[in-house]
Amino acid sequence: MGLALTLAAGVACDAATVGGMGGEGGELAGRWEQAVRFVSLRDPAVRYAVAGSVLLGISCGLLGAFLVVRKLALVGDTLSHAVLPGVAAGFLWNQTKDPWAIFVGAVGAGMLGTMTVGWIRRTTRLKEDAALGMVLAGFYAVGICLMTMIQRLPTGNKSGIDTFLFGQAAAIGTEDLWLMGAVTVATGGLIALFYKELLVTSFDAAFARSAGFPAPWAHHGLMLLVSFAVVSALQAVGVVLVAAMLVTPAATAYLLTDRFHRMLGWSALLGMGAGVGGCFVSFIGGDLPTGPTIVLMASAGFGGAFLFASRHGVVPRALRHRAATRRATRENALKAAYHVLEGRGFRGETVTLRELAEKRRETLEDAMARVRSLARHGLATVEGGGERFRLTEAGMQRAAEVVRNHRLWELYLTHAAQIAPDHVHEDAEEIEHVLGEDVVRQLERRLDYAATDPHGRRIPSPEEPGLPMRGVRRSKEGHE
Repeated sequence: MGLALTLAAGVACDAATVGGMGGEGGELAGRWEQAVRFVSLRDPAVRYAVAGSVLLGISCGLLGAFLVVRKLALVGDTLSHAVLPGVAAGFLWNQTKDPWAIFVGAVGAGMLGTMTVGWIRRTTRLKEDAALGMVLAGFYAVGICLMTMIQRLPTGNKSGIDTFLFGQAAAIGTEDLWLMGAVTVATGGLIALFYKELLVTSFDAAFARSAGFPAPWAHHGLMLLVSFAVVSALQAVGVVLVAAMLVTPAATAYLLTDRFHRMLGWSALLGMGAGVGGCFVSFIGGDLPTGPTIVLMASAGFGGAFLFASRHGVVPRALRHRAATRRATRENALKAAYHVLEGRGFRGETVTLRELAEKRRETLEDAMARVRSLARHGLATVEGGGERFRLTEAGMQRAAEVVRNHRLWELYLTHAAQIAPDHVHEDAEEIEHVLGEDVVRQLERRLDYAATDPHGRRIPSPEEPGLPMRGVRRSKEGHE
């Protein structure tokens, strides 16, 4: 019964969030007027909520980046639930909702939870995820019991302590802002001061220990900062959702860049954007709670990055794969045409569709589609009413490059890896399309500009497709 009352109070608090921010004017004014009121920051509740959400976004974004690269995303969820007993204990200490008393109690509970996880891992065979799950559930259960005790006190219903379960940004006051500001400044300052140590221990803890970096101290210091950030964020988004603000902006930044210092900046910016955007949607949305809308904004940002990030997004990767597949198909057609010409000793410059189809083992219709694709890209010209085609200068050069890459790789595998010549063709079929010029030059030098591949076929030169590599060796050496 006590748990039901606690949850009901939390839901009621959430439903009242926007009402507290918008007041009676929000019920009468239109959406546009609400938006203008929000942007102008005329309402003190809006100013406090926005300022608190920005500070929350910065601190959680910075720390979340380290949690994501350390593969400790679940730690944020565990800490957010583990601090609940400390929140209740801080309130019971002086029977008032004193932010600093609650902060001390919550941080103590969070660090106790972290040490409990470490103790379980050291003394049992359980993996980290099992230890985190047990600590999360156990500490949260203790917190719920203490919250139920608070609800039974004479002043329990007026304490406002239940807002820490689900968050209520409209209830952020001056003392809460001071606490959030102090945590954000401390987080940013300590990360800047110990950036090298945190960076090294995050990506290679074994190397950090061998190099003399205090890896255990860096880990415990980071967990302490995470506890600070979690406690300061409880008023805005609550115990249930604070883990999302630690993980989601950082995970989004992880998809946007491959540089960690840029990831830190992106994570902080995305956290701030989610905070301000969530407050805006909550303010003009009528009865939407602020904490969940902040998390939804962060999730929307992740969804956009997941789909459209230039390097790791699903859509750009699919487009790149499609382009690479089409390019490989064109290059296979060029290679087949080269083989036809090579079989004649390069007498005659045209290739018939039937010859291409036989070499590719495909129908005449498919061969025509390949030739049309080559023509569209300026690699071939169609002649004889479409019955034959001729490779352009660019097409002949690219065909020679692909054949050269294929035969060089076969020769490299037989020499360096000692693979039988009849087992290297399939691997060369894949690698011939992706070898860069730098790698090709290294292969040429390592193989001493060999003239033939393991099967005795000449390795062509893209500059002179009809000649083997040995024919251009002197000119190569002349430039070196």
